[in-house]
Amino acid sequence: MGKAKVKRASTSIDMTAMCDVSFLLLTFFVLTATARQPEVLVVDTPQSTSPEKLPDDGLGIISVADGKIFFGMKNPNVRELTLKNISQKYSVNFSAEEYEKFKQLDEFGVPVRNLRQLLSLPNDQRTESIQPGIPVDSTETASNELYSWVQEARRATIEFNRSREGEKGFVDPGPMKVAIKADAEEKYPAINLIIETLRNQKQNKFSFVTGLRQDN
Repeated sequence: MGKAKVKRASTSIDMTAMCDVSFLLLTFFVLTATARQPEVLVVDTPQSTSPEKLPDDGLGIISVADGKIFFGMKNPNVRELTLKNISQKYSVNFSAEEYEKFKQLDEFGVPVRNLRQLLSLPNDQRTESIQPGIPVDSTETASNELYSWVQEARRATIEFNRSREGEKGFVDPGPMKVAIKADAEEKYPAINLIIETLRNQKQNKFSFVTGLRQDN
């Protein structure tokens, strides 16, 4: 008696639906992604072998090159809160539209009273050449605007973290971290003013941004 032949089932899988899903996801990420803005102040950092990375959030970066000082904050919400504090401190009012523009500003290098003029320009016109740098000196007064920006950014970070305490899974990352991104050719007096400004507000812990050197 002959054996009955068992019909083998096809193992091929129709991937059409999977391709459609992948395409939809790709389209979604392309449309919702935010393009990274090019650096306004180009800084040629010194090289080091340290692989330590800076945090993606809760960070303030002070950049210095060609004698100019720029400041930036990683978190857009902290940027907005900081600007509100600065607005009160220097009696400079900003519109709702200007607050939104400032939230998108990665870094800036102008006196407070020139900030509205900077925000009125398109992104491609906010070049380094029209930004003279943030005023800084050895005092703790309003004339040392870098002192004010760092101080208010630290306060804004605490305020923002407190506002999130009720969120599920939220872990307070602590105070704002500060990093100095200095050009390798920058003169010491400019960097020393930045360090003294930080120390004057008890910000004794900070990092220096460097490029990664590959050891042969």
